Formats: sequence, C-alpha cells, structure tokens
Amino acid sequence: MGIYEKDPKNLKIYNFKLDKNILSGRSFAMLLMVLGSTLISFTGLIVRGMDSAGALQINLYRGLALSLTILVILFLRYRSNTLLKIAGVGMPGIIAGSMLALAGICLIQAITTTTVAATLFICASIPFISAFLAWFLLNEKISKRTLITMVIAAFGVCLMMFSGFRSNSFYGTSMALITALSFSGYAIVLRKNRDIEMLPSIFISGFLISLFCVSLLGTDIVISWPDLFRCILLGSIISLIPNSLFIYASKYLIAAELTLFMLLEFGLGPFWVWLYINETPAYSTLIGGFSVITAVIIYVWSEIQSKR
Repeated sequence: MGIYEKDPKNLKIYNFKLDKNILSGRSFAMLLMVLGSTLISFTGLIVRGMDSAGALQINLYRGLALSLTILVILFLRYRSNTLLKIAGVGMPGIIAGSMLALAGICLIQAITTTTVAATLFICASIPFISAFLAWFLLNEKISKRTLITMVIAAFGVCLMMFSGFRSNSFYGTSMALITALSFSGYAIVLRKNRDIEMLPSIFISGFLISLFCVSLLGTDIVISWPDLFRCILLGSIISLIPNSLFIYASKYLIAAELTLFMLLEFGLGPFWVWLYINETPAYSTLIGGFSVITAVIIYVWSEIQSKR
C-alpha cells in the first residue's frame, strides 16, 4: 500500500515502510527508550494502589521478582554458562548493579516519605548531572539540540510540580537526591563499559535490593496478595524491561540522551494517575506534562529525520 505524488510527471509510490537504516543504531535506541520510559511511568500509579506494603516491603518483593526473572532470562540465553556470564561483568557490573539498586531503594523511600512532586522535581536533574559527569569523566559533548530539549523538558517537569511542590521531609528529599546521583552514576558506568554485556548487572541490582530490605525487615514481610502481585509486576515487567532497554540503548546514546528520556516518565506519570484514579491534575501539571512529552517526541522525530 502506498500513496502517489500529485505531480503526474513524477509519479512515485511511497511505501509506509520505514527504511531499515532509519531504525538502526541511535534512532532505534531512542524509540526503545521512549517505550521503556512509557512503561516505567506506571510505577507511581502501581505504588499508589498499595495499601498494606511499606517502602521496604515493596522493594523487597520488587527486587526478588526482578532478580529471579532476569536470572531465568539469562539461563535461557546462556544455559550452563549463566554463572560465568554473571561473574564476567566483573567490577563494572557490580558497581552498576549497586548504583541501580541504591537508586531503586531510595526512589521508593522518597516517594513514600515526601511528596511525589518534590521527588520528581529533584529527579528532573538527572539528565543534567549525567551530562556533567559524562563531560568530565568520559569527554562526552552534547549537541545544542539535546541541550535545548533537556532544558524545555526539565522546565516542563518543574511546571508540573509547581502546584504540588512542598516537602517537609529532609529524609525524603535526601533520598530523592541520592536517587538522582546514583542513577546518573549508573548511566556513566554503562557508557564507559558499553562493550561489556551488562545485563547481569540487573540481577545484581535485584539481589542487592532484596538482601538489603530483608536484613532490615526481618520477619515483617507479610503483605496482602494484591500488593504482592503489584510488587511482582513492578519487578518482573515495569523495572526489568526498561532497564534492559536502557542497557541496550547505552551502546548508542550518550549519557545525557539516555537520561533525557527519563523525563518522559515524569510527564506521563500524573496522566496515568488522572486516567485510572480520577485524580484531576492542576493546569500547570497538564501544561508541563504536555511540554515534556512534546519536547521528547520532537527530539526523537528530528533525530530520525536527520538520518534520512
């Protein structure tokens, strides 16, 4: 199926199929990051729906589901070499897994101890922290297009959170800041070691999260079956798929671009809460969310078009 040009002298058929070269490398990685960010944007909605699980319990079962699911995937892929592949990531994989685990633990702590607005406001700094660290440590330079998109999207996040930004919890704010620093560090480690198979670092992350949480909870691990299901959903799908896509994309995108797509998560998150919980957002939230989503979509589209 196709469409014809209006000029009969230059009659051509344009197929709707995308050139395979357009969706290779950077462009394909960007589309995967859009998919991953959209998926993980449901995290806030799922956590808000829990009534019997605390932050540590959520992280415990999320970490268990994450580590067990990725272990099964690694086994299906590598069979008898699974343990060798996990050990093969070496110190870079351990550092990456530790930073991802720290970010995951602190994010849930922040969301449950301070306002979501305050948490996301601080997390909006991740692309800028990543860009600075990548420039300083990896000599990565960002384009004007990337920088402009980062600024517009970050402004959108700030606008979204303006009406609800209030934090009377030093602990919660600190957890959000550690989340931003840890995830930025995670992106840098992936970029520096992009030639290494880093998928096992997700297993390390889930294992460390579970170990940390169970050491603090002791026997206080009982939650309702619906909340347990939500935790498993968070770990085996909502966390696993975006993190796997993030690792793949790190081979093609610089750190600033990688973390730029996280802002899409912040733009979509309030929309899902509005849609499913009927929590009407403020006009500033709608305008800010629209700004974030539009900025990211235009950026991806312009990058794809530039490859034609």
